[in-house]
Amino acid sequence: MKAIEITQYGAPEVLKLTERAKPELKPGEVLIKVKASGVNRPDVLQRIGQYPVPPGASDLPGLEVAGEIVEGSLDGADNRWGLKIGSRVCALVQGGGYAEYCAAPLAQCLPVPEGLSDVEAASLPETFFTVWSNVFDRAHLGNTEAGEKETLLVQGGTSGIGVTAIQLGVALGHRVFATAGSDDKARACEALGAERGINYKTEDFVAVTKELTKDRGVDVVLDMVGGDYLPREVQALAFDGRIAIIALLGGSKATLDMGALLRRRLTVTGSTLRPRSVAFKAAIAQQLHEKVWPLFAAGKIRPVIYQTFPAEQADKAHALMETSTHVGKIVLTW
Repeated sequence: MKAIEITQYGAPEVLKLTERAKPELKPGEVLIKVKASGVNRPDVLQRIGQYPVPPGASDLPGLEVAGEIVEGSLDGADNRWGLKIGSRVCALVQGGGYAEYCAAPLAQCLPVPEGLSDVEAASLPETFFTVWSNVFDRAHLGNTEAGEKETLLVQGGTSGIGVTAIQLGVALGHRVFATAGSDDKARACEALGAERGINYKTEDFVAVTKELTKDRGVDVVLDMVGGDYLPREVQALAFDGRIAIIALLGGSKATLDMGALLRRRLTVTGSTLRPRSVAFKAAIAQQLHEKVWPLFAAGKIRPVIYQTFPAEQADKAHALMETSTHVGKIVLTW
């Protein structure tokens, strides 16, 4: 099969088209003939040597794919949606997504939502698994004690994670605010449903969110920045507020006012999805199929594709991601 490998750590040009043997399936896995592969920030970090491959995972980059099942055992409890040979699926994988064929745990495969293309389907798993796990499972975005829907602040609202978090939050009835790096991007957040897009280069997200919530603050912050954003996010939180950290683009060190955490009953949590078990990811898949996939059919959420590249131009896809000019997902096609 054709695949894109990281020939050495470095700039996008280290990504090269190569020939590899098809993956050998482990128990519980299926082989997917890949039509499209999602591009994500962790792929970039892996390329530059800052995201180690979990033991036993493919060294090829790529954490999400869409295509059709061509091989594997489809018997057993993991086949919860009656998938068959030839079924169109999208899947979350630990690696190996930048290839014509990819092995995926059956429990991490989801049927392609009706009406979506392979490119659109390939843009879903990494961001939807991540957002659901962190915003709804870990940070418990839900209802206030008074029964009102809660408020969510999304840092980096035009990233793949951001466009997913905005749409899910709004579709489930919550107030959503989002930061972005330009006025145009802030308006793009609002077009996706955010009540207010905040240009973090010209506005203070703490002041804006405090004003919008009548000084109450937000209930949940989805943070991809870390660093000096964290103490400001603490200031932006309401009592009992939660911060879910999923990336550290602004650095891994921060200073926190621990007294504020105590007085206002705040929670700061973080997680990485890639090394978690198949059972953990299968539980998220179940929740997505039950609670999120129907939102596609209802037209309440949609994939946001910024640009596609032929797989052999993966270097150009990575170069685009590093500019941070995109709104939504970047996808490779096979």
